Amino acid sequence: MMTARISVSHPTLTAPMVLITAAGIFLGSIMDAIAGGGGIITVPTYLLAGIPMHMALGTNKLSSAIGMTASAGRFIKSGYINWRLALPSVVLALAGAAAGTRLQLLLSDRVLQLLLLAVLPVVALVVLRKRTLPEEPGDIDPRRQLVIILASSLVIGMYDGLYGPGSGTFLLLAFTNWGKLGSRTAAGNVKVVNIAANMGSLATSLLHGQVFLLLGLIAAASSFAGHFVGAGLAIQNGSKIIRPTVLIVLGLLAVKILWGFF
Repeated sequence: MMTARISVSHPTLTAPMVLITAAGIFLGSIMDAIAGGGGIITVPTYLLAGIPMHMALGTNKLSSAIGMTASAGRFIKSGYINWRLALPSVVLALAGAAAGTRLQLLLSDRVLQLLLLAVLPVVALVVLRKRTLPEEPGDIDPRRQLVIILASSLVIGMYDGLYGPGSGTFLLLAFTNWGKLGSRTAAGNVKVVNIAANMGSLATSLLHGQVFLLLGLIAAASSFAGHFVGAGLAIQNGSKIIRPTVLIVLGLLAVKILWGFF
């Protein structure tokens, strides 16, 4: 049986690390609450702060899981959750994310960094592409809708555990385009499923010592604030901040990773 050979030593917490993380997680969480895909900012933020790859992914799950409760709470309070679909989705997302994280822990930092360079630009294009989501639910057989929602939650939950960035956006697109949910209900269900996936992945990362607890809890406060602010913003207003921030962070990340290789 294969086991991951990864370091479990924690970096030393420093003031610059905290400042970089707090700012990046706040911006990424605003983006995540508005349109999903906040991981394309939050994961690189941890790397830019000097956190090793596996620990960056595990710590990101801690701050995201806590922070996302702010936006999820607003959707629940407004009644934008389809619980018939959400409850079984949570179970499959938990299982999928735990399995994905176990696979992630078998990969080396270098492989994950190469995947990051390849995947993040693709995710950024999906997230930043201008699109219109249906406001009202579409016509679909309830059994077919259930199968689509559950399958999407399992598969994207596995991706979320393996890697993560863009999973919220992928869920949103799947729930609206294939599952025929209205955009508000889809967004609410995405938050619930995403929290479940984060928890499944977080539990696995904690068992393997790949969570920087102190930094993650500090970042969770920024994440909670960002999700609360982002959930109350209109998408068109948020995009004015999101687009340049994504491009800047991706550029800095590419320079950092390539510099480490050479």
